[in-house]
Amino acid sequence: MQVLAEDEWRARERHHVPRVRRWTAPYQRRRSRGEKHPVHDFLFQYYPHRPAHLERWSPGPGVVLAGPAAREFLGRPEFRETREGVTLGDLPVKRVPAVRALLVLLEATASRPPRLSCFGLHEWAMVYRQAPEQVRHSQLPLRLGPAGTDTVVESLDLRCGHFDAFRFFTGPARPRNAWQPTRERQAELEQPGCLHANMDLYRAAFKLDPFVPSELVADCFELAVEIRELDMRASPYDLSGLGYSPVRIETARGRAEYARAQAAFAARAEPLRTRLIEHCRTLLAQRQ
Repeated sequence: MQVLAEDEWRARERHHVPRVRRWTAPYQRRRSRGEKHPVHDFLFQYYPHRPAHLERWSPGPGVVLAGPAAREFLGRPEFRETREGVTLGDLPVKRVPAVRALLVLLEATASRPPRLSCFGLHEWAMVYRQAPEQVRHSQLPLRLGPAGTDTVVESLDLRCGHFDAFRFFTGPARPRNAWQPTRERQAELEQPGCLHANMDLYRAAFKLDPFVPSELVADCFELAVEIRELDMRASPYDLSGLGYSPVRIETARGRAEYARAQAAFAARAEPLRTRLIEHCRTLLAQRQ
């Protein structure tokens, strides 16, 4: 066990909170005003981790927080008091199946090479042959209009293997996809070049919370922010009013630009996925 003096763990906590408030505070202000942001709101609405929980710091397992102030953590059920200070207890038995399933998915994804040939067409498939009032971000214009958007989907191959993207495809788009992903096939089809698989490292991190260091959760969140921006820049929507330039995947140059960015994100995600795998293995080993 690593023992942190109060000034040490307080410094880590003080660094974490403003780091994530860069994103949580604007979201909370928008929500209070009834405003929407089609790029960043996704990180708080699609992923069920409340801003207050993202801001809440945890040292992760194997760390003892020394000093009288550490007793404030005893208000959280996962923490316990020892002679040296306050530390996390064991992973609750009821959480073991979820951690085991998460490990299977993370290891399967890490075992494959990145595939960089989808070009972000999942967002296009979500509006393919859709009535204007049914389009998800109906407040945003389509860069190429409905007909132009449909033409792009019909002229390129759909190669989406991520179930949580595929399930939002329109009915006419689904048969055009190379695979028919299901939740049951997720570990079989997930691959580390997928933008959504790498955004989902944030989901994996907060599912383990507080049994991972909050710094790791924040690392995964910040990567997800950047990936989401590429995801929407490559979408059929016109985001110029929000200051985003498009990645024109309807052109060969745009597809090459997308694949380069996709490869860079895959490389950045790899060490985060490895750290999450190690935490899962450690937590499960402690329960054997």
